Amino acid sequence: QVQLVESGGGSVQAGGSLRLSCAASGSFFSLYAMTWYRQAPGKQRELVAGISSDGTTNYADSVKGRFTISRENAQRTVYLQMNSLKPEDTAVYYCGARPIPSGSRLPPTYWGQGTQVTVSS
Repeated sequence: QVQLVESGGGSVQAGGSLRLSCAASGSFFSLYAMTWYRQAPGKQRELVAGISSDGTTNYADSVKGRFTISRENAQRTVYLQMNSLKPEDTAVYYCGARPIPSGSRLPPTYWGQGTQVTVSS
């Protein structure tokens, strides 16, 4: 079992930045594909960004060039740096993990509890 704990959410004005962190338990973090999803009110949860165990990344078109996903295996932590935030980025952001090294486009096996990001205009 893997536990994921997100932090770093909050409220920011449009154009601002936030960095989300997700700390994972377990001994095999480096072999996991890690992802960030988000869910806005009344909408389906959507993939925002993913990173495979070899560092390969993928992004939703809506965040390309503004968000950066990264991982620090020694700290068992994955980050999401969010710049140039827009009101439409407002959502609960969830960290996910899947025990497949290249599985950053697959639904996670494990989920965090989520952290709220609110962007005001």
